[in-house]
Amino acid sequence: MKKILLVEDDENVIGLVRIHLADLPGDVTAVGRGAEGYSRALQSPFDLVILDIMLPDMDGLEVCKRLRMAGLTTPIMMLTAKSEEVDKVIGLELGADDYLTKPFGVRELTARVKALLRRSELLRTEPVAKPLLPIYFKNLRINPEKRRVTLGEQRVELTPKEFDLLLLLAANPGHSYSRKELLDSVWGMGFEGYEHTITTHINRLRIKIEPDFNHPVYILTTWGIGYRFAE
Repeated sequence: MKKILLVEDDENVIGLVRIHLADLPGDVTAVGRGAEGYSRALQSPFDLVILDIMLPDMDGLEVCKRLRMAGLTTPIMMLTAKSEEVDKVIGLELGADDYLTKPFGVRELTARVKALLRRSELLRTEPVAKPLLPIYFKNLRINPEKRRVTLGEQRVELTPKEFDLLLLLAANPGHSYSRKELLDSVWGMGFEGYEHTITTHINRLRIKIEPDFNHPVYILTTWGIGYRFAE
């Protein structure tokens, strides 16, 4: 029995999800407020979290951000009545694994949930990797275990995906990654076509850690390919 946390305030959607995920079989716990969903996700082990963006207190994007900042690795699917691409990009940046726009088809919902549950199963069965040792380069220090970045004595505040992207590059200095490779490695292969979000994240990282945005010393551009971390 798969355990699914649904954070949704629309009773019709709750009923639809319960009915169609029962055959997985899936046990759906539904809560109607973002703050409660945040607490439940951290207190109990779930195989999947489904988050509506529009909630009466803490919106789904904020819940997703806080869960990732708290270290939760459980797959997260975002639900929204909006169709604007900006919401999907924001969800990508904050750590969502998939995105479904209302109204959605039952088959699409079931297929997406099954794919995320397979990922959840892999996360549980794969051996837990030992934390990487802190990475030092010039004035930059990255602590993977604490997910902490400092520049000199100053802590650098990064979003979950900014940290994951920086860690991937810094852990493999000199290796040039294409935008697609970075997207697949950090966000997952389900987000093909959103390579432009990599450029946005690289620019934000450079603003936060580079002494001179126009002459970077940490995250370098490999022309014609993508990006690499300085050796």
